[in-house]
Amino acid sequence: MTEPHVLLDVQNLSVDFRTEEGLVHAVQNVSFQLERGKTLGIVGESGSGKSVTSLAVMRLIPNPPGKIVGGRILFRRRNGEVVDLVGMDNPSMQSIRGNEIAMIFQEPMTSLNPVFTCGDQVMEAILLHQKVSRQEARERTIELFKQVLLPRPEKIFDAYPHQLSGGQKQRVMIAMAMSCNPSILIADEPTTALDVTVQKTILELMQKLQQENDMSIIFITHDLGVIAEIADDVMVMYRGKAVEKGDIYQIFTDPQHPYSKGLLACRPPLDVRLRRLPTMADFLEELPDGRMKARDVTVQQVIEENVISPEERKAALEKIYRREPLLKVEHVKTYFPIRKGFFSRVVDYVRAVDDVSFDVYPGETLGLVGESGCGKTTLGRTILRLIEPTGGAAYYAGKNVFDIPEKEMRALRRKMQIIFQDPYSSLNPRMTIGNAIMEPMQVHNLYDNDRQRREKVKELLEQVGLKAHHFNRYPHEFSGGQRQRICIARALAVSPEFIICDESVSALDVSVQAQVLNLLNELKEEYNLTYIFISHDLSVVKFMSDRIAVMNRGKIVELGDADEIYYRPKEDYTRHLIDAIPKGRVEDIRAAQQRRAAWRRQMVNPSGRA
Repeated sequence: MTEPHVLLDVQNLSVDFRTEEGLVHAVQNVSFQLERGKTLGIVGESGSGKSVTSLAVMRLIPNPPGKIVGGRILFRRRNGEVVDLVGMDNPSMQSIRGNEIAMIFQEPMTSLNPVFTCGDQVMEAILLHQKVSRQEARERTIELFKQVLLPRPEKIFDAYPHQLSGGQKQRVMIAMAMSCNPSILIADEPTTALDVTVQKTILELMQKLQQENDMSIIFITHDLGVIAEIADDVMVMYRGKAVEKGDIYQIFTDPQHPYSKGLLACRPPLDVRLRRLPTMADFLEELPDGRMKARDVTVQQVIEENVISPEERKAALEKIYRREPLLKVEHVKTYFPIRKGFFSRVVDYVRAVDDVSFDVYPGETLGLVGESGCGKTTLGRTILRLIEPTGGAAYYAGKNVFDIPEKEMRALRRKMQIIFQDPYSSLNPRMTIGNAIMEPMQVHNLYDNDRQRREKVKELLEQVGLKAHHFNRYPHEFSGGQRQRICIARALAVSPEFIICDESVSALDVSVQAQVLNLLNELKEEYNLTYIFISHDLSVVKFMSDRIAVMNRGKIVELGDADEIYYRPKEDYTRHLIDAIPKGRVEDIRAAQQRRAAWRRQMVNPSGRA
């Protein structure tokens, strides 16, 4: 590594894990370089090896079961010395980790200690690596909180992680990572499951800090749309290997590997309406021996084959809206009391849902979109009486759900189902997935006996893309996407008419998300289902929905045709949500490249002289 502008040079890195099933080659002969002041995006699905690569750079691979079995990780220290991190002893590595190379992990709640204040946890990193007093460390921490744009920094210093929102916790993690002005910041899925608006501010913040500190970034994600917002160069990983490398513009305009094409195509497009989203299967064919064979097809060809014409969509909508509404929501309110004092007197209310009205028609998908805390999940659960309403009415097939006795409500719940956001916490870890799907059939006395129910469960498993022999497996044996399919099968088990999908794809890889969204649409057609589709991601909602309701602070601020709301929004809040979507447009990528190049020229030559 002779070039002074190269900070990190990873050469033929290989990492193995020893498991009960045998040896897993998690990373295989991966090589890349990271230049000073640049951002390298590492992109791939869960299990592709991208996070293991970053953990290897930090020397955080748990041994056992994991081990770096080959390669070199050359790092240029602040003093100009080049060291190989692979062979470095633990005390020397500790002087680099968190100090010269820092990392932001995917889930801030599990990275922050719940029993210590946020300020103490950032101070700990400063005191470990810098010779300063506790008072100086405190002042530095508050300054960092201001730098990452946290509101009321002094108050957040004394707050515990559970008292902060997801976006605020992620900012605390960024402040901690920035506490020692690292040369390299590794960000491992730092925006996954965050609102698109919060995601945008986090990306902008990281670029601002990069420019202020002349820092290099490794940004890891499964979403090429996010990578387009921040990266200079991209490495695409698939099954532990780097299958494609190049600058961001080249990857977006002329991807060479079919896996790269698939990742680009899986995100719902914003400029056309599709019948189904492209998936990896459109670009890669799995052979009987497990190897993958590329299909001779372009992203544009797959998209063009699935475009819905305006005439086709108009005819479908006319068919839906000539019928009577299946659900009528009228002036629904859901308030939560705020109690204070020794006697816990009610001093005010959180108006989670505040005078909301709309109709849902048979066969329609109504999208409900808004940021975290806007009230969309509370509204969905209120409609199903999982949360008791404060006021208003919800008429389902002519009956007011809020006035129905509990016994009658249980029978009605056969027709009204919900798919929750987190499939793992929705399933009993001690119950096989077959029994979990069969349980609601038993509760509602469907079919004559358990033998018939088991046959129905196996049929449902096949229908959602799983295998009948999975019946006796447990939830932990499945991936996130597979668990969400299990939850969909469980909702279908009682033959419902109406399903609320509550953030049901928000934490999935974009390729798995595409498969699940396609599945939901296929099942909708087959079973003549009606959906309320709740999400913070307007691009996903636009793909799924016939109409969209935009929610903010407990109220619906805009309601109308999905395409009309996207192309001609009336409210500033809706425009704010649309602007935050990572669009991955070629012209935006080129403009961002030019801005970053100008900034780097300025860093090299601050005076601007030739």
